Amino acid sequence: MSPADSVFEYIDQSGLERAPRVEELHGLGFTWADLEDEEYWLDAVAVMRGETYKELEEASVKLWSILDKAVRYVHQRHDLYELLGIPHVLWQMLDDTPLPEPGLISRYARFDFAIAGDGTIKLLELNADTPTGYVEASIATPWICGKAGVSSPNTGMKDRLAAAWGIEQPDTAACVAYGTHQEDSGTIEALVAHSGLDIRCVDCLDLWIDEGAVRDAEDRVIKRMFALYPKEWMAVDDGGEALAYAIESGQLQLFNGPHSILLQSKGLIAAVWGMYELGLLFGEEERQAIASYILPTYNKPVFSGNFVSKSVFGREGGSVRIFDDSGSLELADEDGFDSSVLFPTVYQKRAELARIQTPEGELHLLTGMFVINGVPCGLLGRAGGPITGNASHFIALGVRGLEDEQG
Repeated sequence: MSPADSVFEYIDQSGLERAPRVEELHGLGFTWADLEDEEYWLDAVAVMRGETYKELEEASVKLWSILDKAVRYVHQRHDLYELLGIPHVLWQMLDDTPLPEPGLISRYARFDFAIAGDGTIKLLELNADTPTGYVEASIATPWICGKAGVSSPNTGMKDRLAAAWGIEQPDTAACVAYGTHQEDSGTIEALVAHSGLDIRCVDCLDLWIDEGAVRDAEDRVIKRMFALYPKEWMAVDDGGEALAYAIESGQLQLFNGPHSILLQSKGLIAAVWGMYELGLLFGEEERQAIASYILPTYNKPVFSGNFVSKSVFGREGGSVRIFDDSGSLELADEDGFDSSVLFPTVYQKRAELARIQTPEGELHLLTGMFVINGVPCGLLGRAGGPITGNASHFIALGVRGLEDEQG
């Protein structure tokens, strides 16, 4: 158990027989609790203080609005597209496609926060294009918390997703290697199941495009598609330009929508911080939220030390490098793909992550907050080293005192 003054209390359940619990989670749709004989799921609950969760929820609402406002400022400004690292092949699509209503540029997104042991909350990034972790958050976390007698704020995620997709009405959900990639396949299957809609799941690699018409392996025309396919890869994949044309010409509606890539770029956080420093765009309440929750982030290495560098489109920790107080490289992710060879880099002040003592040793805890249909509604915990990459564990996050508020 963590120290009493820590923002997280660690409840270890590893003494319980694991196999039947893994099997039960498998039946619920979380089929990758164990991956290649490795324990991806830490059988435990990290319980957050109620007051910290309330602040996190309020911070998420404020930051969601701030970043939405920043996207509307950036829209159709090609100099800022360049600064954000938006591939040129997407510019026409972004310019021509109408912006969604405020707060709904992405209906399925996830913030990643660093919450220090003292409760200090700092935003690391926003995954607004193709966030994973939905099954862990919406299915596994409520089940695990329920078994431990801990409250979970995640129980409303399914209803939020159903409401979002009830509006978007995708006819197809796609990921790469559907049927063989456990996590991505399970994610789109859970999304489809929770939507309550008749949606076909397909492999992105089976899709082909003929004069803007997107078709699957059975020659079925796809009109409205949710895809776990990062939009920046349209700049490097063979079919990327054709897919962009399909969207530009109105033959395909893609979800999340095209402008989610503007929210996704870590360059947007640098733009927000820059406008904050220059006194542009934001009012006093927004400026207070930026000062409280956004880390100083720049497009150039202006720090003398104690900072992190990462690609504007880095995923799974693949481009992250941590520099110490003297400015020397302390740690770099060696496992994930380093997308900084393709896209620009941002430089961000380093933030502290809470640490938990587990049977695996001391781990750093990263806190995700899903935003579905514009509402913060679900926690995702990941525990690992200072860089949260592919080797990190999933851990359920609960909230202390939440049952009193709900009751």
